[in-house]
Amino acid sequence: MEWVETTGRTLDDAKEAALDQLGVDEVEAEFEVVDEGRGGLFGRREARVRARVRPTAPRPKDERRGRRRRTGERTGERTGERPARRDRPERADRSAAGDRGPARVRRDDVSDESRADERTDQREVSLEEQAELAGSFVAGLVREFGLQAEVHAEPGDEESVEVAATGDDLGLLIGPRGQTLVAIQELTRTVVQRSAAIRPARLTVDVSGYRQKRREALERFTRQVADEVLASGSRRALEPMTAADRKIVHDTVNEVSGLATVSEGEEPSRRVVIVPEPSAPAVEEPEDS
Repeated sequence: MEWVETTGRTLDDAKEAALDQLGVDEVEAEFEVVDEGRGGLFGRREARVRARVRPTAPRPKDERRGRRRRTGERTGERTGERPARRDRPERADRSAAGDRGPARVRRDDVSDESRADERTDQREVSLEEQAELAGSFVAGLVREFGLQAEVHAEPGDEESVEVAATGDDLGLLIGPRGQTLVAIQELTRTVVQRSAAIRPARLTVDVSGYRQKRREALERFTRQVADEVLASGSRRALEPMTAADRKIVHDTVNEVSGLATVSEGEEPSRRVVIVPEPSAPAVEEPEDS
């Protein structure tokens, strides 16, 4: 994914502008701070950041092979037959003295290696496995809603997973302006990320083709508003939208000459404003001397 570079009055504003251009949430992006935008001799500088969608390319084969070998060794140690435990001298002394009380587990009885294994118990999950997990979770949600739908989940392009539910009367899964669908996607993404601690895929959940229909409707609406802004010369603020919807608006307006877009507000009330671009100032020719 290509890097984008954006500016803002503050560092947070610059990051929000980058998220608008990328059309993703903050958890799916990575940033490089170019300029924090602190005040200087000639006034405050704008903050500047570089951002891109967080890459999810698989690790090199040698690294994955080494990780699988190490994981297999740890798994064998956990599931294999445990060696006979040796009583410590003090424990034998207590038994000989008739101490039948519960034995207390000392911290140093657990090896540092075992504790490290518990902290780093991560594994690589293939896109196919992540797709199966996401599809199963969405199918379970559909059943909990008391609805019937066919759920298909498969790997997409660029290390992504796409889940689609199709059927009749599934509006309950979409909600007003797609808000329920957004919540379902976030829940599904959380489930997949917890199972794939290493490089989880980017996830998209759609219901009855809503996202494509939403894109087409939003593009038509944006062009209509853009024509009104061109005719009136006045800026127009749209309703609050998700980062993905804001990206559609930005991309659509970018195709119209004479207009520009800015984003204002904080999540979840962040919105796009369509503004006429200022015309270039006239250049005065010097008078003949």
